[in-house]
Amino acid sequence: MLRQIKPKNARSKRALEKREPQTTENPKTTLLLRGTTCSNIVQLALTDINSLKRPLSLKFTKKNDIQPFTDASSLEFFSEKNDASLLVFGHHSKKRPHCMVLIRTFGHKILDMLELYLDPETFRTLSQFKNTKAAVGLKPLISFSGTLFESPTPNAYTLAKSLFLDLFRGHDASSVDVEGLQYMIHISAAEEVEGQPSPAIHFRCYLIKTSRSGQKLPRVDVEEMGPRMDFRVGRIKEADEAMMKEALKRPKQLEPRTKKNIETDPMGDKMGRIHVGRQDLSQLQSRKMKGLKRGRDDADEEMTLVDDDDEIEPEDEDLVKRQRL
Repeated sequence: MLRQIKPKNARSKRALEKREPQTTENPKTTLLLRGTTCSNIVQLALTDINSLKRPLSLKFTKKNDIQPFTDASSLEFFSEKNDASLLVFGHHSKKRPHCMVLIRTFGHKILDMLELYLDPETFRTLSQFKNTKAAVGLKPLISFSGTLFESPTPNAYTLAKSLFLDLFRGHDASSVDVEGLQYMIHISAAEEVEGQPSPAIHFRCYLIKTSRSGQKLPRVDVEEMGPRMDFRVGRIKEADEAMMKEALKRPKQLEPRTKKNIETDPMGDKMGRIHVGRQDLSQLQSRKMKGLKRGRDDADEEMTLVDDDDEIEPEDEDLVKRQRL
């Protein structure tokens, strides 16, 4: 049997209820960690990601002896302890230099992971770009360039797209003010060539500036804000099919209600079916005209009865036949 934690007071009870599955989940929090050996470049990259993610991020500065692809129990502990669904782990070694691991969890259990190697030569921090920065807590525009991100078969690039979208998604919003669109994140990758190493993933952030254009729509210019990162793809851990199916399940309260007996035909017209009870037609009042009324007694009087013994002239024979018919 699974161990059930019983709250000792009202405060712990509220904390447990907050961590239970909700109909509408809260925005995902990102936890940034470093390993026992972590280069200065990776630490600067983690700091910049933390600046872009605030206030939905937590950054730990202490060293942690963690190997994500070997033993992820410590990551699951940190995820549950800090209620963080996303983790970014940075470490450095001779075999895997300047390494960053993007980790996604479901139910505080590891769902999938992607290992990225940061290029130190092209790396530029936020502080190296001398311009204004976007305000804290704003949702960015995210764009992807490259056919690898749209591949029908799952690969490292489709996983990178999914993880980056989750990482910078932020709050769900039904409508967005145009003034709040202050920066854009652009992620691109070149075409894959046979016999060549996998193409790098280019991560860029741009400020969005609007100016007068003399028309209704303003002129839009972009200026690089930083950070500038180039990644090489490393190891990946794909999600288990059963676990992914459970993670993508939507609660019944959020599913759209289907209206019964209403369907749309191939032409796009909405057709409805109405069920009517049995009608009593005996009391139905219909409009009758006097000119069309004819009693049965009047019809009998007009008919002439002819005996079989009487002789019928040829002229009168046709009249009798008509009357009988």
